[in-house]
Amino acid sequence: MSHHHGHHGHHHHHQPSPTSAARILVAFLLNLSFSVFELIGGLYTGSVAILSDALHDLGDAAGIGCSFFLERKSRKQPDVTHTYGYIRYSVLGGLITTVILLAGSCIVIYNAVLRLLTPSPIHYDGMLIFAVVGVIVNLAAAIFTRHGDSLNQKAVNLHMLEDVLGWVVVLIGAVVMRFTDWVFLDPLMSIGVAVFILIHALGNLKEITNLFLEKTPDGISVEELAQHLAALEGVSSVHHIHVRSLDGGRHYATLHAVVKGDPAAAKVAIRTELVGHGITHATIETETPDETCAETECRVTPPPEGCGGHHHHH
Repeated sequence: MSHHHGHHGHHHHHQPSPTSAARILVAFLLNLSFSVFELIGGLYTGSVAILSDALHDLGDAAGIGCSFFLERKSRKQPDVTHTYGYIRYSVLGGLITTVILLAGSCIVIYNAVLRLLTPSPIHYDGMLIFAVVGVIVNLAAAIFTRHGDSLNQKAVNLHMLEDVLGWVVVLIGAVVMRFTDWVFLDPLMSIGVAVFILIHALGNLKEITNLFLEKTPDGISVEELAQHLAALEGVSSVHHIHVRSLDGGRHYATLHAVVKGDPAAAKVAIRTELVGHGITHATIETETPDETCAETECRVTPPPEGCGGHHHHH
């Protein structure tokens, strides 16, 4: 049995760009300074939409600060304690940021409902000025964090976008209230924004959870993969296929291949096929056709001949 690993050094794997940590840092500083500005604005204008946004932004800033350190750590090279590398730290950053968002949204909704029940006067002109500044600052931050491939950075960019959205809503609301005196608009707006954030954050959470549960990455069908591999020259069948993703972008696979003829050539063919399926990293164990596979337990694909019954997983 040959255990062959195609790890020719890890440095050539596309690490997330160094700028993604820098972008997250800028987002953090913008958010932190801005949430202090908002607290003052919320207290001054008496607007629950602005106050809840301030609370939300403080939470964001905490989450983003955390993301920054984790994103930086995620770029360390693999070592003996983290043999798969540190990429998951970035995913962890995304998880923390997302959880903070979910909690923040719930608090905002709760406060807004209370305010709906007991309306109170609002300083509209002040609210308008704050909203205009809010839109400009957050738009700058959103544009700045827009480029990024890591889930962590997506979570941070989601914050920025929703902040812009929140302020646009506050701005429109302030204008309307200025002329109509519909005080209930203020808490309604904050509920609307919070629900929007909640839905997006839940989507993000699902993606992150799938990664931690080692689910087969989206867009990869293990059955199709098995068929393609078994059709290669020199390969009679494959079993024990496991595919996992480290961060949603980098996919790893391990498999056993039953090989007729030269194992080295078969492995090259298998690797090439895997790269075509977006799997950049593979560990392949080869077996001869007359060798009985001892591990019949963890079947993920239809077993080869002489290896027990056929189970199909869909």
